[in-house]
Amino acid sequence: MSASDRARNNELGDFLRTRRAEVTPGQVGLPATGRFRRVKGLRREEVAQLASLSTEYYTRLEQGRLAGASTSALDAIARALRLDPDQSSYLYQLADKAGVRPRPHRPSTPRVRPQTQLLLGNLTDTPAMLLGRYMSVLAWNPLAASLYTDFAAVPPAERNLLRLTFLDPRIRALYTDWEAGARACVSFVRMDAATNPTAPDLQALVGELSVRDHDFRRWWAAHDVAHKTFGTKRFHHPVVGDLTLDWQFLTLPHDPDLTLMVLTASPGTPSHQALRRLSASGGIGAADGTAGAQRPD
Repeated sequence: MSASDRARNNELGDFLRTRRAEVTPGQVGLPATGRFRRVKGLRREEVAQLASLSTEYYTRLEQGRLAGASTSALDAIARALRLDPDQSSYLYQLADKAGVRPRPHRPSTPRVRPQTQLLLGNLTDTPAMLLGRYMSVLAWNPLAASLYTDFAAVPPAERNLLRLTFLDPRIRALYTDWEAGARACVSFVRMDAATNPTAPDLQALVGELSVRDHDFRRWWAAHDVAHKTFGTKRFHHPVVGDLTLDWQFLTLPHDPDLTLMVLTASPGTPSHQALRRLSASGGIGAADGTAGAQRPD
């Protein structure tokens, strides 16, 4: 078994243990026995019973000793643990039953095409940035820098939106609800990590944040996952005040590892007017005016 397979099995076991700890017997219709429960949530044998599997089979899966699990068994486990669609998708990816193999190794800083840089530069009244794996920031437009921070001044190895969310006090103060935004970032990266849990850049990122931030360490261990591609963020910007912006993640068809994140406000709203003021003022971290805003390092 390869190191990647062992890591995937360990992640799968951790995920199953975390999820069964969150489900009470009463939620799944099991009778209260009155026996002292040494574990929080469901026991292994109870999950196996609910999924119509043998306890030995489920235990081997959770302990990483099962070479592979059938799709029908995973379906049954997902139902037994009351997994939502994102959690089920994460389970199947960890078990390699989603038709997705670990992606081959690629450079930690993928090439940003000139056409993509031009697109970013042309979005003059919309903050936009190009994200790589695990929320690394690869390119941005001036308004994104004005909204968040001067990415050009951040060392390339530290240009990561998850890292900045936890470790940069300016970005912490930028979010109206920092905890909600930070937990969403953790869930997104945890979902992305299922395809290659041993990636060196991921391990370095998780290791640093686990040491430096207690909240990150707890939330990463909780194995919460999500794959939202749109939503709303609220900011309190030191230059233009409060903004409520809709965000979207757009996957680039020529490279599924790259995601374009755009933040928009409806025309005529206070937030749209605030974006225009921010664009005119240069904000707190405007880039140097380069259209693509990714400068060679």
